[in-house]
Amino acid sequence: MDIGLVGLGKMGGNMRTRMRNGGITVVGYDRNPDISDVGSLSELVEQLPSPKVVWVMVPAGDITRSTVEELIELLGEGDVIVDGGNSRWTDDEKHAALAAEKGIGYVDCGVSGGVWGLDNGYALMAGGTADDIAKVQPAFDALKPEGESGFVHAGRVGAGHFSKMVHNGIEYAMMQAYAEGYELLEKVDMVDNVTAVFDSWREGTVVRSWLLDLLVIALEDDPGLSKVRGYAEDSGEGRWTVEAAIDNAVPMHTIAASLFARFTSRQDESPAMQAVAAMRQQFGGHAVRAAEEKGIDAAAADPSDPV
Repeated sequence: MDIGLVGLGKMGGNMRTRMRNGGITVVGYDRNPDISDVGSLSELVEQLPSPKVVWVMVPAGDITRSTVEELIELLGEGDVIVDGGNSRWTDDEKHAALAAEKGIGYVDCGVSGGVWGLDNGYALMAGGTADDIAKVQPAFDALKPEGESGFVHAGRVGAGHFSKMVHNGIEYAMMQAYAEGYELLEKVDMVDNVTAVFDSWREGTVVRSWLLDLLVIALEDDPGLSKVRGYAEDSGEGRWTVEAAIDNAVPMHTIAASLFARFTSRQDESPAMQAVAAMRQQFGGHAVRAAEEKGIDAAAADPSDPV
C-alpha cells in the first residue's frame, strides 16, 4: 500500500516509521523541510497511485480544516482522506460532506498511544463507510498493536473521533483517581514508601493499568514529584465529552469532576474558596487566612464545628 502522511511531529513522525516498518510505502509532508519527504501537498499527491489515500496528522481546528480543504482540491473521485488528529466529530461531518461533493471518501480516526506508539502500536478508532475503511485497512493493520484488539470500525463518519473523545474523558477520570489516592498516601505518616505502594498495585489488582505504570515511572524518576508543578491543561476532548453528555442527558459525574479539577490546578488562588472562607467567617466566626499570610494558627479554629 502507498499512503500520504501530512504532519510529521511527535505522533506523525513515529507513525510514518511504524507504517514503513510494516511494509507500507509512506510519502510524508511537513512544513519543516528537514523531516519532510516532499516540498508540498501537491507533490505528495502526485507521488501516490490511485486510489490515493492521504492521512492528516496535524493539530485540530483551523490547521486541519485548511489542510483538508486543500486536499479536496487536489484529490479526485475514489480517493480517501483520513483525519487522524483530535478533531471534533462535528468537524468530521462537515469535512466529509465537502469531500463527497467531489466523490472523495472521508475517514476519521481517533489515535491513542502517544510517544510509546512506535514500539507498542496505536489504538485506532475509525469512522466511515466500509468501502473507505477497506482502502485504509493495510495502514490500520500496520499501526495497531499486535493481537486481536486495538482497532475498531466504530461506525459512520464521526464515530471514530467521538469514541476517542469518550476514551479521553475516561482517561481524565482515571488519572484524577490515581492523583487523589497519591495525595492521600503522601499525606499520612504511616505509609513509608508511596512509590512502592503504587508499584505493588501493578500486578494482581483490579486497578492495574498502563496509566498506573506511567505514574510509577514518574515517581521513581522524581520521588515526591518536586520537579513538576501542579498545573494541568486539558486538550479539549474532556470538555467535549461533558458537553456531549449534557446534550444526551447522560449523567457524567466523575468525568465532569475530573475536568473541573484541571481548572482548579490553574489557580494560584481560588476565588470560589475565598468566598467559602469569607462565608464561614461571617456565620461562624471561623478563622480565615489573610491574603498575605503563609499560614494560620490551627488553634484559632473551632474543631467542634465541621461546617
